[in-house]
Amino acid sequence: MIRFSLRIPADLHEQVTARAAADRRSLNSEILHLLEVALTAPRPDAGSPSGEAAEPPPPPRATE
Repeated sequence: MIRFSLRIPADLHEQVTARAAADRRSLNSEILHLLEVALTAPRPDAGSPSGEAAEPPPPPRATE
């Protein structure tokens, strides 16, 4: 197991601490859980600002 220090804003710490208490987990376990969930979730299309899958471009027109 690797140990490292993490600096986070006080309000984020409060949110994670509250969530850990609600889920009956330690702060460390809650952070690990949140990271695992985030890293296993499907990633939205990176090219679309809305996060939705981008529509493919139309096919090129034939020239006469």
